[in-house]
Amino acid sequence: MTSMPVTIPRRLFTLLALSLALAGCTLGPDYQRPDLTTPAQFRQAEGWTQAAPSDALARGAWWELYGDGELNALVGRLNVSNQSLAAAEAQYRQARALVRSARAAFMPTLSSSAGVTRAGQGGGDSTLRTSDGFSVSGSGASISKSYDLSLNAAWELDVWGKLRRGLEANRADFQASAADLAAVRLSLQSELAQNYLQLRVLDEQRRLLDATVAAYTRALKLTENQYRAGIVPRSDVSQALTQLRSTEADAIDLTWQRAQLEHAIAVLIGVPPSEVSIAVREQLPSLPAVPQSLPSQLLERRPDVAAAERRVMAANAQIGVAEAAWYPDLTLSASGGYRGSSFADWVSLPNRFWSLGPDLALSLFDGGTRSAELERSEAAYDQTVAEYRQAVLDSFREVEDYLVQLRVLEEEAVVQQQALDAAQESLRLLENQYRAGTIDYNAVVSIQATALNNARTNLTLLGSRLTASVQLITALGGGWDSASLSEAP
Repeated sequence: MTSMPVTIPRRLFTLLALSLALAGCTLGPDYQRPDLTTPAQFRQAEGWTQAAPSDALARGAWWELYGDGELNALVGRLNVSNQSLAAAEAQYRQARALVRSARAAFMPTLSSSAGVTRAGQGGGDSTLRTSDGFSVSGSGASISKSYDLSLNAAWELDVWGKLRRGLEANRADFQASAADLAAVRLSLQSELAQNYLQLRVLDEQRRLLDATVAAYTRALKLTENQYRAGIVPRSDVSQALTQLRSTEADAIDLTWQRAQLEHAIAVLIGVPPSEVSIAVREQLPSLPAVPQSLPSQLLERRPDVAAAERRVMAANAQIGVAEAAWYPDLTLSASGGYRGSSFADWVSLPNRFWSLGPDLALSLFDGGTRSAELERSEAAYDQTVAEYRQAVLDSFREVEDYLVQLRVLEEEAVVQQQALDAAQESLRLLENQYRAGTIDYNAVVSIQATALNNARTNLTLLGSRLTASVQLITALGGGWDSASLSEAP
């Protein structure tokens, strides 16, 4: 078997050369970041103590700022086993596969086929009469077989940049999906940290109430002794008992609150609530000094802002795809193989065939479909720009909110501690006066309630400050940076 050289006609060669020369033409606008009004600094940062940059925050492990090993371990389990995170990661892999699919469109496609065809052709029936008087019917139809083996190739030349804009849009969507994954992870980590810190604050409140119950038990015993000695009336005993039982009820009430926080943590780390039990600890996590960033840095550090901008990029590229629909598609195709009527000599030189040529396709009339698609693409771009600008404004607002919240809570905590110190000193003085018999028990009960309320308020403020610190870190991006989005397939 010999082979025959394939000669490309001069016109086809000229058309191919012209198409390759035009391949650098890319329709549609090139992406430019939408104009934004970015303040020079956060307004509520005035008077804020600037913390030094933290290595933990720079690595993204922002929860390590709280110096709690158990919190670190729980976040590690969340990163591996959380189901919402697993769903977001699966969506991220879908977007990555779409990028590979868009890149594959630049390559030629190659396919092969083999088959056998049985076909019939012929006229009507005929009747013959023999000499002995019998009739014989026959048919003039012919039946043939055809064997076909072919190899087909096609390559769409990206003359107008439709494929390049499509790849650009898919890459931007992939990066938006990667940022969405980071935003989901950061949100879940933030929720876990807040639940854990509130659980530790509840533990501290339980220790406070248990210590108060012990003190009230001693006060009740003292009052009963004084009543038996005839020093105080029976009403003092009743007041002391009421104070004790009310405080015991408050301590019991914390049990279900703590259990619900445990259940929430269990679901966040991807296990049933019955499998998680967080032991009570004596030490509260420390309140960290949160490193700040400039407002302009939020555009790179916030994953939700980065995702919104990548969607603007994708929408911008889709405008180019819509514009390219107005121009013809150029496809180079080639096929070759063997076709014969006999299986025995099917694959032989005489049965060989081939074809090679360009295909130029242009829609001449579509009833306005292309213009409508271009209008839709431009409107979709405007929508993503507005959503991106809104995401930036929301990020500025959140940081300002948590900055002022933390500053005010810090000032409030200082005053509240002074109120607690004064209440505890008043309680000490009144208890001594009651033992000396100079005042009745009503004054003691009143100052006991005041001291306890101030102590619980102090812990509530600490819990609010811990929660606000987590929220501020989250609003600052949690150590994430959009540089990681450059790792596209």
